Amino acid sequence: MNRAIFLDRDGVVNFDVRYCHEPEKIKLKPGFPEGLQAMHKAGFLAVVVTNQGGVALGMYEADAVHACHRKLQELLVPYGEKIDGFYFCPHHQKVQADCSCRKPKPGMFFRAARELDIDITRSYMVGDRISDLEAGKNAGCVQGFLVDSFYYDTHAPKAVAAGFETASTVFDVVKKVLEREG
Repeated sequence: MNRAIFLDRDGVVNFDVRYCHEPEKIKLKPGFPEGLQAMHKAGFLAVVVTNQGGVALGMYEADAVHACHRKLQELLVPYGEKIDGFYFCPHHQKVQADCSCRKPKPGMFFRAARELDIDITRSYMVGDRISDLEAGKNAGCVQGFLVDSFYYDTHAPKAVAAGFETASTVFDVVKKVLEREG
């Protein structure tokens, strides 16, 4: 079975633009391409798991989410890289309070595990909010890492208190994972 590093999208892979649905606004965060290269070299799959509640709120269609994911793949071509899987929750608690996929629930992780033959118990989660890390924990990931983003100052104390780790970039996370695994 595969190992994976699950990644939130906005704020982790790309800069967070509230309810991002326009591909031209997608910009990779520093350290992400290098982190992706390092995780693939170490044998991890890179899997994006992202809440996209703007779909349920009628702000944009699911096709816009797919277009943003295609843009991310295009931006990774110069690095010789790609993301191995994209999973998104189109629900929002204001519209549908009881879905199984909106983080912190683990539905996207379980779907990815089935489709990509992933052993979640040997996998990690990287997010920029505590709900991302809780989703990884709820799915059974080894550890969650909070990366620096707009929300860092608010979420870092809660993350550390809950036993999660922090890092500046995805590349820093991968270095910590590799140190941990010796």
